[in-house]
Amino acid sequence: MPAHPREAAPAILLALLLAAASPATAAGPDSFAPMIRRVLPAVVNIRVTETVASQDDPFAFLPPELQQQFRERFHQRKEKMQGAGSGFIIDPSGYIVTNDHVVGNADQIIVDLADGTELPARVVGTDELTDVALIRVNAKGPLPYVAWGDSRSIEVGDWVVAAGNPFGLGGSISAGIVSARGRDIGAGPFDDFLQIDAPINPGNSGGPVFNEQGQVIGVDTAIASPTGASVGIGFAIPAEIASRIVTELREHGSVERGWLGVSVQDNPEAEGRHAQPGVLIAAVDRSGPAIRAGLKPGDVVTAVNGQPVDNARGLIRQIAQSTPGSLVRLTLRRQGREMTLDVTVGRRPKGQG
Repeated sequence: MPAHPREAAPAILLALLLAAASPATAAGPDSFAPMIRRVLPAVVNIRVTETVASQDDPFAFLPPELQQQFRERFHQRKEKMQGAGSGFIIDPSGYIVTNDHVVGNADQIIVDLADGTELPARVVGTDELTDVALIRVNAKGPLPYVAWGDSRSIEVGDWVVAAGNPFGLGGSISAGIVSARGRDIGAGPFDDFLQIDAPINPGNSGGPVFNEQGQVIGVDTAIASPTGASVGIGFAIPAEIASRIVTELREHGSVERGWLGVSVQDNPEAEGRHAQPGVLIAAVDRSGPAIRAGLKPGDVVTAVNGQPVDNARGLIRQIAQSTPGSLVRLTLRRQGREMTLDVTVGRRPKGQG
């Protein structure tokens, strides 16, 4: 699969392709073998073919003012690109979890089961903002599957095991520890990644991260690397988030999120001796639900339905988790005066970051 288009820092390239493994010096269980034998049959390799614009430009020799005209008239040439990723079966009827960036633009998807069976798959639904996708295969009988675990109970230092398809080498296992929780790597408004110390490489995207009981507590999604290969810093979508998204994709084929129609930023007055926590409303969409409720630029939101909000990301998450059409009560400060506003949550537009 191609490298992730986002960057976490100037010298760090985010490569979309992950899993989890550890330093050899760390002390761990005597063996993961019994657990691996139990869960590995549910881990799959995913091969995709997608159509992309050709890199060759037959009109490059023309004057710039004519190039676009000819491209539009003759249409830019397309070519097929092949890629690979990983996934895991969550239901014996053939539902498989992977990453949106693995299958989101695929024309054809082939799933390789652990026993060598090849099955075509179709996309049930994808969610670009969390990089979660759900696909399905039709098998002749029940398939092996794995269960979700509780990612909220995972602590920094806990051992984890990941499985996937690095560099096309299917059925590969790596082990490591959780290095950090709640990582924001600049991938999107809902970043809340588990960081794992692991040699994760291209092809691991969408693979499962297991706890020691063999439950899925994360989905591989990215690595931080100056080269695109592993340097021991990997990121996984917590099961708490991924399982909820998968449920919505299975039921509706898409994810609906709440939306206020505002631009927000952390309150510059939230630090210092006279700190005033909250989230600053920087701008209000002229056609969004916030302006209809009376929200104004310069307002500082301090709570949603009585739950305090300390930063912009927290406010975005709370509103996104609200059902479109539901009513939320915002507590805010306006020109030094505290007040409340009831806002009917809108539906987050497609493509909204």
